[in-house]
Amino acid sequence: MSLSLYVVLGSAVVGLLVGLTGAGGGALMTPMLILLFSVKPSAAISSDLVAAVVMRPVGAAVHLHKGTVNVRLVGLMTLGSVPMAFLGSFLLREMGDSGPDQAGVEIALGAALLIGSAAMVLRYILDKRSGRPRTGKIAEVTLRPVPTVLIGMVGGLIVGITSVGSGSLMIILLLFTYPLLSAGQLVGTDLAQAVPLTAAAALGALTFGHVEFGVTASIIAGSVPAVLIGSLLSSRAPDKFIRPAITFVIFASGLKYVGVPTYPLGFVMGAILVAAAAYGLFRWQAQRREPAPALTAEAAPGPLDDVPVR
Repeated sequence: MSLSLYVVLGSAVVGLLVGLTGAGGGALMTPMLILLFSVKPSAAISSDLVAAVVMRPVGAAVHLHKGTVNVRLVGLMTLGSVPMAFLGSFLLREMGDSGPDQAGVEIALGAALLIGSAAMVLRYILDKRSGRPRTGKIAEVTLRPVPTVLIGMVGGLIVGITSVGSGSLMIILLLFTYPLLSAGQLVGTDLAQAVPLTAAAALGALTFGHVEFGVTASIIAGSVPAVLIGSLLSSRAPDKFIRPAITFVIFASGLKYVGVPTYPLGFVMGAILVAAAAYGLFRWQAQRREPAPALTAEAAPGPLDDVPVR
């Protein structure tokens, strides 16, 4: 078992994003291992899951210390996610390492990533239209047991098969189920529930024999300190900048896995970057041209305001 410096560096980048946003674990780590380092999909998924058992508790501990974890919500999600994660690992073994089966794993992974990125965009649009601030206190949330357990079941199954779900899909479903809570509060809760979830999925991966321990050790070496740093900085990280970057990378990975060739993919993502830059420039110029707010009647100077006091 030997460490790969490039995997360590790549894992550090992903770990930092996980600590900052709660997303990007399986959604970024697994595509990186497969696309950049030619690790087989089943081995990349399983090695990522085992490494997450060490990585996720670091971020969860920081959020527990900050009081941004709803323990009851974590319990309900775990009730659904743990058994389904083990089932997902078993189904991954049944898919095998043959060409058609590996293609099926990649398509499933791509579909999960595309669903997650589309849901993030939809959530942003709905938030802008509603204008409702996410100001609910996490300790006062009214739990919805059945939808929460179902979220855990769906996320657990997807995590077991693809290692994607904890940050990229389950937090999206939580944001729709509990619309008044801030993303930061749900990130803490999601990181906490990811600890038993990834432990169950990793146990399944170890049981069914997909793990490459050199890859796992490299992921741990790079991601754990980066997750700690990202979690400590998460209270100051501007969500409006981090989330679009995560969505962009998840969307690109999803397109690649569902079969979009490399060159068309590059053109599509380049066009999205250009369009986003143009939109940002337009918004910036529009804000600069906005007139200064007029004084209200109460603040406006009255006829006696200029008379000197004797």
